Amino acid sequence: MDVATVKELCSHYPGATSKLYGPPGNVLVYYAGGKKFAYFKTSEPEQWRFSIRTTPERFLELTDVPGIKPARYMARFHWVTIVDVRAVPVDYLQELIGWSYTKAVTRPRKAASRNHG
Repeated sequence: MDVATVKELCSHYPGATSKLYGPPGNVLVYYAGGKKFAYFKTSEPEQWRFSIRTTPERFLELTDVPGIKPARYMARFHWVTIVDVRAVPVDYLQELIGWSYTKAVTRPRKAASRNHG
């Protein structure tokens, strides 16, 4: 699966939206229910690296795979970065993206803190 196909797949999930952020972040983020479920880095040197959320168990499994590493700044939340989406089998990549999307739409929003004073 190439970058264009992954972008199309992400945009076709029900309620999925995307937003392109320019400098300094330079990312194309996919949202579901207002929550991030995938993103691409859009600038060099990491252009088109793809990141998704995983389970804690799968995070450990995936980060042992060559070409998949903990996502910068997001690893503590079990996000991984796939250096080249063409190197991951299509069905496995679809499964990973689907799980990340489902996690986004089923995860409850954090309640806004209220200042009781």
